[in-house]
Amino acid sequence: MFLRRSLHRSFSSGAGAASSSSSSSPSHHRPVRSVLYVPGSRARALEKARGLRVDALILDLEDAVAPSAKDEAREAVRAAVAAGGFRASTLVTVRVNALDTPWGAADVAMAAVLPGVAAVVLPKVGGATDVREAVAAMEAAMALADGQGGQDGALGRANEAMELWPMLETPLGVLRAEEIAAAHGRVGALVMGTSDLAKELHAADTRCRHALLPALGRCVLAARAHGVRAIDGVHLDLGDDEAFEAACVQGREMGFDGKTLIHPRTVAAANCAFAPTAAELARAHAVIGAHGEAVARGEGVVVLEGRLVENLHVEDARRVLALHGRCADADGGDAA
Repeated sequence: MFLRRSLHRSFSSGAGAASSSSSSSPSHHRPVRSVLYVPGSRARALEKARGLRVDALILDLEDAVAPSAKDEAREAVRAAVAAGGFRASTLVTVRVNALDTPWGAADVAMAAVLPGVAAVVLPKVGGATDVREAVAAMEAAMALADGQGGQDGALGRANEAMELWPMLETPLGVLRAEEIAAAHGRVGALVMGTSDLAKELHAADTRCRHALLPALGRCVLAARAHGVRAIDGVHLDLGDDEAFEAACVQGREMGFDGKTLIHPRTVAAANCAFAPTAAELARAHAVIGAHGEAVARGEGVVVLEGRLVENLHVEDARRVLALHGRCADADGGDAA
């Protein structure tokens, strides 16, 4: 049985109770600092993606592919994933076309039964119904493949923990972020689609992203309430490295786990921005040590460098150290 990636919410096709606990899924414990879109119709880009030190890839069948190339791109993505060669620490996901398009059903049916795919990325999700329909399509494809004796059950085992990553890129989707995060146990991340959202909002494209801050915050709130990851939207100006780094810092300060990217040269900067700094690691160790000494004295709080430290700060310090460990593991990953 598929296991819910939250310790406090049982697997259900309906909305679950809120949870802030972390996932028990192996893929969910891997960092998503850098999440790179790769056009499914570009063979060279698919090949280059294998060697990138990126936390996650989104092999894109939607916006990056012209309508006339959709079927060809689907086969190219299938072949690329089947061939393997991606770094073992890289999560490989596929962004499908929406189910109400001519290509969506075939995209989902392909991705759902492809060993090596960690998640299906679903665009323009408007509510829980979209999530449940996509999961139903995924699981129908899995059941059909298993019924045909796919790889002596290996197919079922490989896709048992496959996630769904809904994209929040419409006003309705943002307003329903909480119900989307809670819609099904396969939801493993909420992905912001800031370009489409800005268009829908008639919002100005500014460096500070003031118009998008309410939506970004709502995404993080929903993700944290239901124990899933929050992934920030893309930065479109590839000619301004300083602005990109500022966007990464802003996203991390808001609580995002990582950022979607449109060019390989931005991967290293995103990995750095969403990983703990040396100063944060030193502070985490100091917090744990100082609080431990206070507890040994029978005290529940302590002042460290002029700031109050209590158990909640210790919990966050441990989270920082655990994230550092996962990032180090990912940065050392070899090809699968």
